[in-house]
Amino acid sequence: MVRLLGTVAAFLAALLFVVPSVARAGEATTAEIEALKRDVEELRKKLTTASTSMPKTSVDKALENKYGPNANVTTRSGRLNVSGLLQVWYYSIDNDNRGLFDDNAGNVHDTNEASDNDSFRIRRSEIKFTMDIHENITAVVMIDPAREATSFPNLPSNQGTKRRNNTAPEFEAANDVGGSQTAVSAVQFGSGGVPRLLKDAYVNYHGVVPHHDFTIGQFKPRFGEEGVRSAAQLDFAERSFVGQIADNRDTGLQVHGTWWDERFQYWGGVFNGAGNYHGSGGDSANRADDNDAKDFLLSALVRPLWKQETWGSLEMGFSFQGGTKGESAPADRTADPINGLNRRETWAHRMAAWASYMPGGPVKGWWLRGEWGYFQDRNAPNSVIVLDDPSSVQARGAPFSVQHWYVSTGYKINDSVFCDSAPGWLKPFEFAMRYESFQNVQVAVGEARHTQLFRTQVYTGGINYYIKGHNAKIQAMYNVVDDPESDLGPDLPFHQVNNNNFVVSFQVAF
Repeated sequence: MVRLLGTVAAFLAALLFVVPSVARAGEATTAEIEALKRDVEELRKKLTTASTSMPKTSVDKALENKYGPNANVTTRSGRLNVSGLLQVWYYSIDNDNRGLFDDNAGNVHDTNEASDNDSFRIRRSEIKFTMDIHENITAVVMIDPAREATSFPNLPSNQGTKRRNNTAPEFEAANDVGGSQTAVSAVQFGSGGVPRLLKDAYVNYHGVVPHHDFTIGQFKPRFGEEGVRSAAQLDFAERSFVGQIADNRDTGLQVHGTWWDERFQYWGGVFNGAGNYHGSGGDSANRADDNDAKDFLLSALVRPLWKQETWGSLEMGFSFQGGTKGESAPADRTADPINGLNRRETWAHRMAAWASYMPGGPVKGWWLRGEWGYFQDRNAPNSVIVLDDPSSVQARGAPFSVQHWYVSTGYKINDSVFCDSAPGWLKPFEFAMRYESFQNVQVAVGEARHTQLFRTQVYTGGINYYIKGHNAKIQAMYNVVDDPESDLGPDLPFHQVNNNNFVVSFQVAF
């Protein structure tokens, strides 16, 4: 090594004398210059080889095993990737202490006191660990401590899925069937709900069967489009109502196939399917199954156009999931609930269809999306209020279906043809609008078996400011909420809750 360094030093010293003299003489030829370049490159390679072949000293070993900033992160086996998402919200809601069911006539006392307060909120705090333990096996675990907090109001409408009185002492909490805390006391004392910390915990098997991979564990079934999309890549600060319903985990097995550069994909899966599709039976994640059957899922998407400069990208898809819910009783609509899990067997299913288009050419930067959801199931016993008799609840409601849908559009300056000519302050902006309609109000009237449905409409305007793509952005949205009118007569009106709201979200993803 010493001999090599001496040779290099002698060569460099010679260059100091030779090169100036050659330049002054002006007699260097192109061939001589090229030969000189080759000699320098050869010496550089020798130096690199020598430095890597030198034995490591105790200092080198200590540096490799140090802890602290800029230190290497190692794992005992495999390759670990750590990612995360943090969303901090501030929201403001029109102040109205009267709830949707408050009829001012004494029949139902419904309050909105717990859901009209302006507040800061940690909306998401996801930490995700992805371990490639083998070239064919990947394990994923994701937690979100922010999900443990359940006292915040639902948005874009703070009424959420409205089934029952929130405060009357004879009723339990609207969002915690079987619990003892009302929505008001949850805010009053900061109480939570069932454990929701764990989101994803699954193993993915890939690279063995051509065009296919397999996932087993707890994760989102591939149902719809917005619900399964990463929360870091939403068009608005919050998902639409139909997207929120599909944003739920379950435990099971799913196979995924992809062809033609991902332009045609399909999914098939089997899942526990605990709870019900109307949400009154609790979440489907982080719990044991409550029935002996399993839910089956089929989903597919096709992209007739994809990343074409002139025509852009077009995606269309459809999802279906169904299974038998409940146990301990036959599918008899007239039979009263019996002991056990207190759920009559019901064949339930849900469907979703979606489309998105991002044109190219002179209108690139513009995008359109739309999604429709259909949910057929039976509510959990005693979860729906009988509106004209608030002392009773629906104990044996029949199965029914609800529908939700939205359409949205937006324009992203940084992806448009005006990107080069737009001023620098304007380029990071994206402007978006959304209209959604959902049958979120469910009540029983007269014959308690039948469930009456009422529809809420929300008009949303949004502005997104991209600091570093989806990794750092600020989103703001304003929701104009149009609660439903009751057509059940003057004795059963709905109070038009003033609950328009504004949300600003600060996001960092890594």
